[in-house]
Formats: sequence, structure tokens, C-alpha cells
Amino acid sequence: MDNKGKAQLFGAFIAGAAGLAYYNSLQSQKNGGAETKNMTVGTSYKKSNKLRRVMVTGGTGLVGKGIEEFIKECPEAKKNEEWIYLSSKDGDLRDPKAVEAIFLKYEPTHVIHLAAKVGGLFANMAQKVEFYRENVLINDNVMECCRKFKVSKLVSCLSTCIFPDKTTYPIDETMIHNGPPHESNAGYAYAKRMIDVLNRCYADEYGCKMTSIIPTNIYGPNDNFSIQNGHVIPGLIHKAYIAKRDGTDFNIWGSGTPLRQFVFNKDLGALTVWVMRDYDSVEPIILSVPEQDEVSIREVALMVAEAAGIPTERVIFDTTKADGQFKKTACNDKLKGLRPDFKFTPMNEGIKRSVKWFTDNYDSARK
Repeated sequence: MDNKGKAQLFGAFIAGAAGLAYYNSLQSQKNGGAETKNMTVGTSYKKSNKLRRVMVTGGTGLVGKGIEEFIKECPEAKKNEEWIYLSSKDGDLRDPKAVEAIFLKYEPTHVIHLAAKVGGLFANMAQKVEFYRENVLINDNVMECCRKFKVSKLVSCLSTCIFPDKTTYPIDETMIHNGPPHESNAGYAYAKRMIDVLNRCYADEYGCKMTSIIPTNIYGPNDNFSIQNGHVIPGLIHKAYIAKRDGTDFNIWGSGTPLRQFVFNKDLGALTVWVMRDYDSVEPIILSVPEQDEVSIREVALMVAEAAGIPTERVIFDTTKADGQFKKTACNDKLKGLRPDFKFTPMNEGIKRSVKWFTDNYDSARK
């Protein structure tokens, strides 16, 4: 496809998002610590008089739990904030009336939007239309309700997979729309890109304060530890648990040479809260460890093995399996400039805490 064709395709995605936004707007006219609520719509709810009432969509997932862990220890939250963590039980975010009911019930002053339709590689390849349409519907409903209910600020979560497939490294915040994403997840990636587009549109037309964060690879307690469908670190932790339990080798697919930047979910939670409170630009911001903290999958696997008590000689790399993309380094210069004081959890410490959490919660953990 030539550049003109790509531009037309991108324009069509924007037009589709705008059309859905217009359609949904017509359909939906109108405790010693930080207070937290997680209640289904329809149950009674007593509002507090605190300065901020922060509602987190997708609040029971990996990032939401990271936010919750940070908030438990945060003096500012204890003093001035009430936190509400939504789950799928609170309503179908694809339904404009359900989303409006949630906003009517909780009347949030701030929203952190983490909820999304997500899936693995093969699901993304097979259901591009569903991943696009459902995520656009979710995002549009949340964003439009933020406007209608005069929410002070909305922070939405994007993903590094939205960046162009063909690009230079390190990637930074200015490169999101520089070309098409990888074909395998085009539906999901374009839907996520539309958040950035609509953040700017809502700011220009209505003066809304909306922005977005772009984390790199997240890991930590409360992750999905599925070996088949989970991400690399939780998958390795689950494999290591089985190898330790059964006295077998710890087998890792691939050579272990690809490089990745990993961010512990509580660290991401702390940074997301900072964005909500203090980062006022519509421009997205990458939340990641610096480039020099990139680690190989081999290094990660050895950290997991050590934390699980597996000797190095039982760690086997299966080089008949594909490695995937060698690297997709992200630049965190903007974050470093704004938060030079922020200290990320060392990788080996984060791995130890994640392995311990999974071991302690094996029966109830997602897997």
C-alpha cells in the first residue's frame, strides 16, 4: 500500500471513531486510609466529601492492583482522595447507558481508564473488527461521559503496540501516528490510537483535560499467569513453579536474547497517580524504566529461576522456538525530565515479589 493509501486508511479509522462517538452521544443524553469502593451498579453508595473521587475502570487488573497497592501507602490519598475500582461486574462499558449509570452513581471527579478488550496474538489476528469496534465503543463511552459529567481529568492507558511497525528506535511519544501498526493487531492498535486523537479533539472543542500514558512491559502480583496466553514474565513464573514442584527442567522457549523494558506494576501505579494529579499536558507520556535498564529474556529467566529455587543447570533454552522481535526500546526522557527523583523497583526484587505472590496465591491466581 502506498503512502496515500495508508493515509486514506488511517482517515477511515478516524472517521469510524468519530461516527461511533456521535452515535453514542445521541444514545446517551442524559477509613483511616484512602477510601476505596468496589460495588456493582444498583447497590447503594455513600459519597465522601474528599477533594478527589477517583474512579478506575479495569480496576481489578494488573495495573489497577498496582495503583491500589500504591494508594494504600500514600498520605495524600488518605487525606484528600476516595478511590473506586471498577470491575466487569459494575457494568458493560460497551453500553452507553450502562456507562452513564456508573457515572451517575459514583460522580467521579477524576477517571483513570484502564479497561479494554484484550487478547493474545491469535485472537487479535482473528478478530480485528471486534477488537477495533469494542475498544472504540468502550473508550468513546468513557470519554463522552467524562465530558458530560464534567470530570476534572481523564487519564487513559495506551500500549507500545500502537507504534508503527516499521520505525526507528528508541520510540518516543511523537511517533505514535507515523505509520501503520503491525498488521497482526491493527484493530486493537488503531482503537487505542483513537484515544490520543480524541484527547486532543475534546481539549480543542470542549476544553476537557484528558491525557494518556504508554507503559512498556508490565509485571507483578495479580497478573495473568497463563503459560499459553499470559505475558513473558508471568508465563515464566508459572513454568518455574511447575518445574520446582515436579522436579523437572525449567524450559524457556527461544534463545533468550530479545531485550525488553519491564516496569513493576506498583511503580506504574505510582506514576499513573502522579499523571492524574500533576501531569496536565494532552501529549501522551511513556512510563518506563530507562533504555539502559533493558534486560534480555535470558536474564529474566535466570532471575525467575533463582527466586523459585531452581538451579541454573536445570534452566533450558529451547532454540527451536522463535524469539519474536529482538527489541522495541522506548525512550523515557520526558518522564526523566519531569520526575528525575523517581526510583524504579530493581528487577530482581520485583521478580522475587512476583514469584512469592504467585506461590502464596497459586490456587486463586489467574492462570
